[in-house]
Amino acid sequence: MPDIADLTPPDDGSRHRIDVHHHFCAPQWLEWAEGQGLVNRKALPPWAHWDSAAALDLMDRTGIATAVLKPMLPARYATSAQLREATAITLRAAAEVADAHPGRFAFHAPLFLDDPEVSRWALRRGLDELGAVGVNITANYGGVYLGDPSYDPLFAELDERSAVVDTHPHNLPGPGGGAGAGGGPGPGAGGGADAVRGQGTGGGPRAGGGPGAVAVPGIPNFLCDFLLDTTRAAVNMIHKRTLDRFPNLSVILPHAGGFLPHIATRVQAFAGALTPPVDPAMVRDHLRRFYYDTAGPMSPAGTLLAMAAPDRILFGSDWPACPAEMVTDIALPALAGDPALTPAHHRAINRDNALRLMPALAAPLSPAPAPAPARA
Repeated sequence: MPDIADLTPPDDGSRHRIDVHHHFCAPQWLEWAEGQGLVNRKALPPWAHWDSAAALDLMDRTGIATAVLKPMLPARYATSAQLREATAITLRAAAEVADAHPGRFAFHAPLFLDDPEVSRWALRRGLDELGAVGVNITANYGGVYLGDPSYDPLFAELDERSAVVDTHPHNLPGPGGGAGAGGGPGPGAGGGADAVRGQGTGGGPRAGGGPGAVAVPGIPNFLCDFLLDTTRAAVNMIHKRTLDRFPNLSVILPHAGGFLPHIATRVQAFAGALTPPVDPAMVRDHLRRFYYDTAGPMSPAGTLLAMAAPDRILFGSDWPACPAEMVTDIALPALAGDPALTPAHHRAINRDNALRLMPALAAPLSPAPAPAPARA
């Protein structure tokens, strides 16, 4: 007779997930921004109306034990002082959510790389004082992508703290597009000119490149352009050797790295065409040093695993930018049934990799309720 332990299915972490891609638009920020005349509450998309009850309901239904909040400040700010006030409200709100629900929530501090003073303040306030487990930044600011030397002073401060740097895409830089040219979880109020600050998950004065690239009518920017924005940022960081120059940083690429896994061989093959040229071996090295989250829903993991180790993949829901039904009915079943992933891979992706990356998340937790079965 087989031992009962042999009949117990392996623990795949699906009742103790850590979600590293949970968008957070603070209700306190929304009230303040409306009072300042910065937003029209009714005009904002559904993902801008976050509340803890809905978050916990989704988390309990999907086995998410802990969600790491990605702050969103989707408005146009006229001054650095106004941006700093918006950031202060958001950080305080995120800390209050974490305190009110021990073990269920953590948060990143939003930085604005084209506003170094506000960024340095947010870094100190978030990481050093309030206990943020990382920082969140946008892939490009006014067309200046992550990896650009102009961001080195802030990256040096982050490197000194061995910070987790969570990224998120935005509208592509370039003419055309305009406010509302696609919408989605990053742009918030849409495009904007040089006065646009704090859009998306942590944008700055020209977050996402101002108006954005020319849009394709009927195709929202987040569907295709956001994936390219992440890919551009990743390739620029490879080109500028960001992870060599700041070796203590841990950089998370959202949405499974955008298009990066699918063009990894192409990037290596044409590394010599970059200016200056890059060794293909260095490209391969960087591809394996990034972290990648599953928010999306992501494509089957086989292509990603061909360039990234399983210990570099993190679970992400993308809620509430990704509707609850899409998380429960599409993303989770696809992840659970992915033929490239073993039970050990699932446990690493669902929980263990995030714990190793952000040890502060290891506070004692009660298991989340068993996830609801997917609908037929």
